[in-house]
Amino acid sequence: MKSLLKSVALLIVTVSLVSCKNDLKPNYQYMPNMYESVAYETYSESNAFKGGRVSQVPPAGTIKRGFTPYDLPNTTEGYNASKLITTSPLDSTTVDMKKAEELFTVYCAICHGAAGDGKGKLVQQEKFLGVPSYKDRQVTKGSIFHVITYGLNSMGSHANQLSADERWLVTEYVLKLKSEL
Repeated sequence: MKSLLKSVALLIVTVSLVSCKNDLKPNYQYMPNMYESVAYETYSESNAFKGGRVSQVPPAGTIKRGFTPYDLPNTTEGYNASKLITTSPLDSTTVDMKKAEELFTVYCAICHGAAGDGKGKLVQQEKFLGVPSYKDRQVTKGSIFHVITYGLNSMGSHANQLSADERWLVTEYVLKLKSEL
């Protein structure tokens, strides 16, 4: 009798396990919304938010927090216009020349040299040629900032590495080096 009950129980368990598997139809999911959530397009209109259709596009003229816009374009005309800028937005009493020197050493000295003479380590190893000395250049605060922001010739932009204030600090340091040459 016990073996008959064990056999019937085993048969029920086997039938129930086999009957749950069906390759033609997917199984049921517990809380399917957690597994397959509704996807929303990032910058599209949607009725998912309060008030019906809400646009996710930022309003015109919006700038990200901490970003300072630079209005001159990356063109020859923009570079020539930048030469007319002779003042920095930084307060002359808050210019930290020690920090400016550190930034110049990290980002600029490898090509331009620690003294701004155009004899940096990469120039000495002949990886880059034609890096000018600052004493040979007719530059203003605006043109230096413009070149750091957009790059010029072989020099790339440093706008992603340096904030606008840091670029102005480097500009002040470049002018200091130019006066010492």
